[in-house]
Amino acid sequence: MAEASTHDFDKDYWERHWAQRHGPSERAPHPYLARETAGLEPGTALDAGCGTGSEALWLAARGWQVTGADIAAHALDRAAERSADLPEPGGVRWIEADLTTWEPERRFDLVTTAYAHPAMPQLDFYRRLAAWVAPGGTLLIVGHLHAAAAHGHHPPAAAAVALADITASVAPLRIATAEEHTRTVTGPGGRDHLLRDAVVRATRTR
Repeated sequence: MAEASTHDFDKDYWERHWAQRHGPSERAPHPYLARETAGLEPGTALDAGCGTGSEALWLAARGWQVTGADIAAHALDRAAERSADLPEPGGVRWIEADLTTWEPERRFDLVTTAYAHPAMPQLDFYRRLAAWVAPGGTLLIVGHLHAAAAHGHHPPAAAAVALADITASVAPLRIATAEEHTRTVTGPGGRDHLLRDAVVRATRTR
């Protein structure tokens, strides 16, 4: 089912979003995570807008020291439950934070975000994330493309972006991946949705 055309994307919205999405299982990490981090040495990572922690837990299980940050306490409670079975050697901590104002105490070897929509312009959000990447570190963004497929998932206009705009917004990081992909996912109730994704990986050289 398509999202409504507009949202405030504030804390109240995200608390309602996650409160309505209880189920027997959580989604798997998005398919770009393994590919885009395959050549990276595990270090510190930030999952910005982590939701219930699928990407953060995947990284932690592979040796990353992960901070998962999200505005919604409902999502973080579920993420913490899932992390109880996390195998060594990685680690993960969960932080309730408004990513439009929160400032991390450090920069990270990897900053990643997937479909996160804060209460600020989407490209400004990506600029904030780029500033949190440590020298030599990596930024990985997965977002909704601006032009949704005719019969697919239609994100709100404020949450959708053009690929070229993402790459421009994260300058002066060096772009390593800038791709558009279409894939089918199964949503709540077993319904399939067509997603059009923008995938950008960039590195900070200095």
